[in-house]
Amino acid sequence: MLPSMNMVSRIPQEVEANLLTIGALAERTGVSQATLRAWEQRHGFPRPRRLEGGHRRYLESDVAAVDRVVRRRDAGVRLDVAIADALAEETREVPSVYAELRRQHPHLPVQRLHKRTLLALSWAIEDEFCAKAERALLFGAFQKERHYAPARARWEELALVSRAAFAFAEFPDLGEPRVIGSGARPGPVLVPLPPEEALAREWAVICDAVDLPVALTAWEIPGQRDVPDRERLFESILTVDPVAVRDAARTCAGVAQRAGAAAAAPVLYELADQPPGGVADLVSVGAMLGRVLSYVDRYGGA
Repeated sequence: MLPSMNMVSRIPQEVEANLLTIGALAERTGVSQATLRAWEQRHGFPRPRRLEGGHRRYLESDVAAVDRVVRRRDAGVRLDVAIADALAEETREVPSVYAELRRQHPHLPVQRLHKRTLLALSWAIEDEFCAKAERALLFGAFQKERHYAPARARWEELALVSRAAFAFAEFPDLGEPRVIGSGARPGPVLVPLPPEEALAREWAVICDAVDLPVALTAWEIPGQRDVPDRERLFESILTVDPVAVRDAARTCAGVAQRAGAAAAAPVLYELADQPPGGVADLVSVGAMLGRVLSYVDRYGGA
């Protein structure tokens, strides 16, 4: 079964009941609603979750984050610096793309998918979104170097048409992040991850673009040592919500920066803003799902 691709997912009532309105956040922090909206517009902070009707909702952790910004501002730190540090701290606390989407967007549906279906989804996203999006920011998590090797040529091509591209895996011989390409052509930034890094155990393909945003992330369910490779099950999230995609991209860029990738700093700065309104092009979504069916039909039994 493929994940739901509804453009707007309603937050369940039991989840919504635990979220804060902007009025409640203002009361708890002493920062007016007008100021909170201005911070969001100018600095992408605090980042609200949106109900189906567009109303803002916040987590308890947002109260502490706003309080830290206020304390640092009152101590003489420039507001933009205090907010940038708060956003960076938030990224450091959640180095898992899957966990970030579950935390920030609890309404997103979770599906259990076999590895063969994840492969089909990843190829379809690369074909229909990454390759066709207008100068996208791309992130791919491959877990192991042997998983990246078959995709290397494809990602070198994608890097040529993107603003920036990052590939994450346990690259044991890499030493430090660097750009790898064929001959003189630049490729994606390869980011080596230690085994203890959460992203080293995740599957992710993220395309942050105005016209074609999409994020696929998954983690392997434990206890499948004797399961055939393509039959292994993953808990997965697939979304074309621009805000959720931006949150996933921020997490990846933060991991790249901590790993020492110099190219990550300007990307993080760019991702600090909230994405423009709108949704992914429905024609491209349909084309992606068509490719998924084709790939599953062709390779599902392999």
